[in-house]
Formats: sequence, structure tokens, C-alpha cells
Amino acid sequence: MGFLDNLKAKLGPAKEKVGDLAQQHGGKIEQGLDKAARTVDQKTKGKYSDKIDSGTRKAKEAVDKLGQKDGGTPGTPGAPGTPGSTPGGPGNTPPPPPAS
Repeated sequence: MGFLDNLKAKLGPAKEKVGDLAQQHGGKIEQGLDKAARTVDQKTKGKYSDKIDSGTRKAKEAVDKLGQKDGGTPGTPGAPGTPGSTPGGPGNTPPPPPAS
């Protein structure tokens, strides 16, 4: 067995555990990602909003992918926090930065 085979064998159970947690707590994880994105966007005064939105979307997609069991189907398209949803839809828009 090669190095990579050994590594894959050892990481298999951890990946399964992470997938279980992502499936059970996906909503809470996505809420945390949204909250962190809003905080960073406020701290940067909207300067990096597009990059923050892109990173948040990719992180949510990764959580959705981890939470899928045995090639399950991804979240419902158009539902908040799932691939295929409209960015900046209701509940996904960060508040405007505070006035100076």
C-alpha cells in the first residue's frame, strides 16, 4: 500500500463523520456563514462584498456537498443557502454598512 492509500484509509472515517455533522447541522452552519459574512462586510464597509458573497456561496456549496449521503441529491434549487438559489435573495442580503 502506498502513502496515499494509507492516508485515504485513515481519513475515510473522519470524512464520514464530517459528512454526518454537515447533514445534521447544515442549517446552523449556513447561518453561521451568513453571520460571519455580514460581520466581515460591515467591517470592510462593503469594499469586498462581491468576494465575500462568492466565498460564502462556495462554502455553503461545500457544506451541502459534504452533507450528501451516497450520492444524494443536492438542496432544492432556489431555496436559500443552496446551489441554484438567487444570491442576494430575501434573507441573504447583508445590512448596509453604518453611516460615517
